[in-house]
Amino acid sequence: MRHNARVLRLDSDADIVREMKLVNVEDAGIRHMLPKARHYMVKLENVRRPIAHILKETFLSNGGDAAVSRDIITAKISHTDVILCGTRKQFQRACASLLEQKFGCDKLASEIESAIRNFDSPAEVPDPELFSDSRLARVFREIGRRTIVMGILNVTPDSFSDGGRFVQTSAAVEHGRMMAEQGADIIDVGGESTRPGAEPVDAAVEIDRVVPVIRELAQSVDAAISVDTYKADVARAALDNGAHIVNDISAASFDPQMITVLVERRCPAIFMHIQGTPRDMQLAPSYTDLMGEICAYLRGRIRVAVDAGADERMLMIDPGFGFGKTVEHNLEILRRLKEFRSIGRPLVIGTSRKSTIGKVLGGLPVEERLEGTASTVALSIAGGADIIRVHDVKEMARVARMTDAVVRHDW
Repeated sequence: MRHNARVLRLDSDADIVREMKLVNVEDAGIRHMLPKARHYMVKLENVRRPIAHILKETFLSNGGDAAVSRDIITAKISHTDVILCGTRKQFQRACASLLEQKFGCDKLASEIESAIRNFDSPAEVPDPELFSDSRLARVFREIGRRTIVMGILNVTPDSFSDGGRFVQTSAAVEHGRMMAEQGADIIDVGGESTRPGAEPVDAAVEIDRVVPVIRELAQSVDAAISVDTYKADVARAALDNGAHIVNDISAASFDPQMITVLVERRCPAIFMHIQGTPRDMQLAPSYTDLMGEICAYLRGRIRVAVDAGADERMLMIDPGFGFGKTVEHNLEILRRLKEFRSIGRPLVIGTSRKSTIGKVLGGLPVEERLEGTASTVALSIAGGADIIRVHDVKEMARVARMTDAVVRHDW
């Protein structure tokens, strides 16, 4: 090939600028062309017919386009989903035009701009100096700079991966200390199994399991402590004994008092998507629009918490890999993980040793899913994950560092 033609894959402004500088483009030219070098597809849901027509005309007139339902043209339907396509420059011009129009177009333009800004930028987090505990401050200082490693510590007799190994407080504390030494930034302590088909346990039982472990770890490890629970009473007891973060698989929907705890304690929390409950979530998971439904659920739960007085900057999101999802659903989540960055919150992912890995690799048992887990962890980080939740801390911390060197230019 005389001119060595190739398609460039440049995922960040820094990468685009670096490539243009290799061509010796002037700085002014780079600034002018940068908005033209990034292409976006933004999906909107349930748009009224008049607004859909305005979007179509506005984006076409600015060099972009808008995909709408064929039935919106013939007025068979009153609302449609819309997919907007264009470069950053085309979106900027189109949104500027929408801001000047009526019918709610100004609010829609702001929503579009917010999604793109969130997609391209690290999530806004609290000032680390607000936290009196240096371990928690360090987690928030590092989010967006490198991948945060969360080590899983199940103090249950029946968890899917390591149930029964750490029922004794001494064994659990020893394992927590080992994970901290191996590179865990957060130790996530759980006292109720949420594997498929699991039955709930009483809050008192859960408290008896997690509090002694959290109390000792909080005094002996240089890692933040999170409690994996959806019960307000358990969260409150854990926070009283040294936990810093609440990791709630229900996004504070199973126990209405959980949001009260988060507001009163002003503590960070992870909100996860789940369809159903652990008891029934894997019976027949079904979605019309997997990614859209997960995003809408997480945004809705964030809004409920914020309206109640929670600080949005304290909230993180988890799409719930394996929680009310088929193998196909889980693989799609991994392929499209970066879309969740549009929400604007730090992104947590927990693929470690999950059954999807075993099924894809021909029925491997839990203890043989290390390589599969490593693959999903690397893909997740490349897809925008800020925090990885894992069992095998030493190995996955190495995977994270290697992937960060490629994705974040951090080594």
